[in-house]
This record gives sequence, C-alpha cells and structure tokens, in this order.
Amino acid sequence: MNIKAICLGAALALSAFCGVVFAGALDVADNIRPFYTDSSMKTLKPFPEFKTTFMAMSQSGREMMMKECNDAAQSKPYAEFCANVNALRGMQ
Repeated sequence: MNIKAICLGAALALSAFCGVVFAGALDVADNIRPFYTDSSMKTLKPFPEFKTTFMAMSQSGREMMMKECNDAAQSKPYAEFCANVNALRGMQ
C-alpha cells in the first residue's frame, strides 16, 4: 500500500512538472501580456507599439514566439497575435 502511494505521488509530481516545462511561450501570460493594451488581454497594441515591444525581447524569446506562431495548432488561438509576429519575421 505504501509503495502505491509513493508511486502515485511521484507520478502526479512529474506530470505537474512536465506540464510547466512543455508550456510554450504563447501559453505563459507574462510573455504575451506586454503586447496587449488591457489586463484581460483582448486588445493588441497598435502595430508600431507591438513591434517595439517585440524587438525589445531577447533574440531567443523572439525566435521561440516565431516558432510557435508557425505551428498551426499553437497559433490558432493566437491568430491575431501571430499575424503580427509573422509580419515582423523579416525585420529582425
């Protein structure tokens, strides 16, 4: 009985940890919040401000967002956001 409880606890801990590790840049609100004008993250900043915010990110952060926006399954919920990211692709 004890070994079952330990294994179950370990499995739950690993699944929680792996969920955080596999979360993408677009799934973390703190990564995309600066691109929105409101706290509900419904309205994107105008394109010039969006570009300024995007270019202020680290190169690796920009690359990660561009990669995720190229993934059709990932970009679908963030269509408007990804359209802006893809428009900035050649401006790096």
